[in-house]
Amino acid sequence: MENLFIAATPTSPEVSFDFERHVLSLKGESYPENAAVFYGEAIVRLRKYLAAREGAEVTVNVALTYFNSSSTKMLFSMFDALNEAAERGNRVRLHWFHDEDDDTILEFGQELQADFPAIAFFDEVTTGS
Repeated sequence: MENLFIAATPTSPEVSFDFERHVLSLKGESYPENAAVFYGEAIVRLRKYLAAREGAEVTVNVALTYFNSSSTKMLFSMFDALNEAAERGNRVRLHWFHDEDDDTILEFGQELQADFPAIAFFDEVTTGS
């Protein structure tokens, strides 16, 4: 499957899905004008990739410094697909990066951990600069 890369903009994150290496990354801020359109292809490709995995180890790196409510819905859709893949026997490791002083991002990560228990969750604290 061909990898997916979408460069970051001031309102949307970098999306780097390296399907060959089984490493999926989101980085930046996410408040695109239409989150469903922005994330649509990524979610379709993610689901197709995950459907073909059996016993795979998938690493997900999320380093979002801000995201709006419509992005949250799309993120939940992505994590739902990852959780389903984990329930089918894949090992999904989610590295949730957040600034040590950002309680909002931290709490969202904790909510993800509770909502998607099949995903191995790693809280990754970064220091502010």
